[in-house]
Amino acid sequence: MGYYDEHVTQKRTRKEKTLGKLLFASVSGGIVGALIVVAMLPILLDWGVYIDDAQSSETPNSIETTSTIQTEQVDFKQIQTDVTNSVEKVSEAVVGVVNIQEGRNSLFEPRSQGATEAGTGSGVVYKKENGKAYIVTNAHVIDGASKIEVSLVDGTRIEAELVGADTITDLAVLTVDGSSVNKVASFGNSDSITLGEPVIAIGNPLGLEFFGSVTQGIISGKERMIPVDINQDGQPDWEADVIQTDAAINPGNSGGALINLRGEVIGINSMKIAQSRVEGLGFAIPTSVVQPVIEDLEQHAEVQRPFMGVSLASLSDVPLEQQSATLKLPEEVKNGIVVTGVEQASPADKAGLKNFDVIVKLDGTEIKDALGLRKFLYNEKEVGDKMKVSYYRNGQLQEAEMTLVKQMF
Repeated sequence: MGYYDEHVTQKRTRKEKTLGKLLFASVSGGIVGALIVVAMLPILLDWGVYIDDAQSSETPNSIETTSTIQTEQVDFKQIQTDVTNSVEKVSEAVVGVVNIQEGRNSLFEPRSQGATEAGTGSGVVYKKENGKAYIVTNAHVIDGASKIEVSLVDGTRIEAELVGADTITDLAVLTVDGSSVNKVASFGNSDSITLGEPVIAIGNPLGLEFFGSVTQGIISGKERMIPVDINQDGQPDWEADVIQTDAAINPGNSGGALINLRGEVIGINSMKIAQSRVEGLGFAIPTSVVQPVIEDLEQHAEVQRPFMGVSLASLSDVPLEQQSATLKLPEEVKNGIVVTGVEQASPADKAGLKNFDVIVKLDGTEIKDALGLRKFLYNEKEVGDKMKVSYYRNGQLQEAEMTLVKQMF
């Protein structure tokens, strides 16, 4: 036992001596290393190397590698320059449009009150040709006018002639003496606009006293479809294809220009469309719609659209009892339009359509309501085209073919 205890004691003693040597060597090495670092510190600082507590947990490689994060800065001065240049290109081509109407006799004042200003709006000069300057504006701006005047940027007023107007798209074309007009706006491609793109609205909000006002915003939406009640009967007659913007478009801005930062007109502002749906949003008719309409107005003084010759009512407006008892529709028929009148000698009359026929398809395309029929007719067909009409009569599905003619007003 004594031998065993002695052996253990000797073994522990050797271990303790060995550990002592290692500990001394470690401490000595640490001190020497620290002294070397202190001695080298001025040189390291000269080399641009420093120790950051926040980087103490990084790997050795991270000390040797430096990375620079570059933040892209917005050049607001350049944006302001672009806006200024764009406005300068177009502002003189944006004019005021004055709707003058003859005064009406009244019970208390039977004599005519003479011509008075019924309202003002804006317009855009888009072409000069054969001594005339052509101006596009909104149809509702000149509605009911007995005389139209155009106010130029310098305040000069000249008389304008109405070439034609289209209530469905809310567009009209005027002409004035071209010698009085110096600036012509150019149309841009509204199909190439992007969400968030900066835009500028130019017009005459609240009348001519605010002539040439400018508001800035962005493209908030493209290819928006806004139902429009043209005849004010509470039912939408058309869906306007519009650009949505947060640039302020106020009364008087109607007919003015919505432009991009290249100074190109990408839309014609329409306050009427905005009022028909919501407040706080601006809408403009895109140039992809404007250009073909004004070409038609120049050539024909109207937009030539195909015509069927029927009066219509949506099936959804007919009570279920009448759908079954009067129209005798099968239960599976849920959508369609009811013929409520047929004009004599019209395409519909010649095709044999009658009152209470329920149209469900045009050329094989399902038609759900009266608005859907107009959209198909105006967007897919032309004057002179043949069209197949699928309809129910007394519960039986039938088909007829008609040749479309020019719409008559």
